[in-house]
This record gives sequence, structure tokens and C-alpha cells, in this order.
Amino acid sequence: MFSGAHVILYSRDADADRTFIKDVLGFPHVDAGRGWLIFELPPAEFAVHPTSEAPKAEFYLMCDDLERTLAGLTERGVEISQPPTDQGWGVLAAVRMPSGAELPLYEPRHPVAHRPPS
Repeated sequence: MFSGAHVILYSRDADADRTFIKDVLGFPHVDAGRGWLIFELPPAEFAVHPTSEAPKAEFYLMCDDLERTLAGLTERGVEISQPPTDQGWGVLAAVRMPSGAELPLYEPRHPVAHRPPS
């Protein structure tokens, strides 16, 4: 029934963040026209969590080895805006995008629903 999911990150400097995702994070992409890049994501999953606050959506990039991922990003000049913290369900960190927005990363310790790339 569904063929995929489309995630949108709103940015105060979309051009800089697109360049960061393309050149620093290395995500494959297509140009939808006039520089509107659409990035391929790794296998994905989503969950629904309870809240007593206003409903919201969050976006995290998952990695198998957060320490190694952060070391590689630091070598490319990326600012680690939130150092790794053990959350029990995984290790969570964040990097700063050129617009100033934080991009959360985590290494899950829970079972994952997505299939690893073959």
C-alpha cells in the first residue's frame, strides 16, 4: 500500500543544510529541480510514544557505532552539540547543522524494526 516515507526538516538556512547533508554527511540525493535536493535515507522505522504535552514529531539518524560516527564527523569539522549520553534504550547525541539546528543521532540498544542493508 505505501511505497515510502517523506521526511521534511524545516530550516532557516536550507541551502547550507542541504550542502551539509550532501557533502559532509554524504547522503545520496536527487535534484527535484532548481536545487531542491531530496535525500535518500537509510532503512527507517517509526514509533508512536505517549505524551501529555502537545503532539510533535522528531527525527533521529540511527547508527551502529555512535562513537565512531561522531569521531568521523568531528574530523570533518562538525560540531557535537550534545555529547553522547546513555539513555538505557540507546546512546543519544546531536550534531549542529549550519543553520544552527540540532540533528539527533543515536545508537539503539532496543530491537530495531528495519532490515539492515544487504
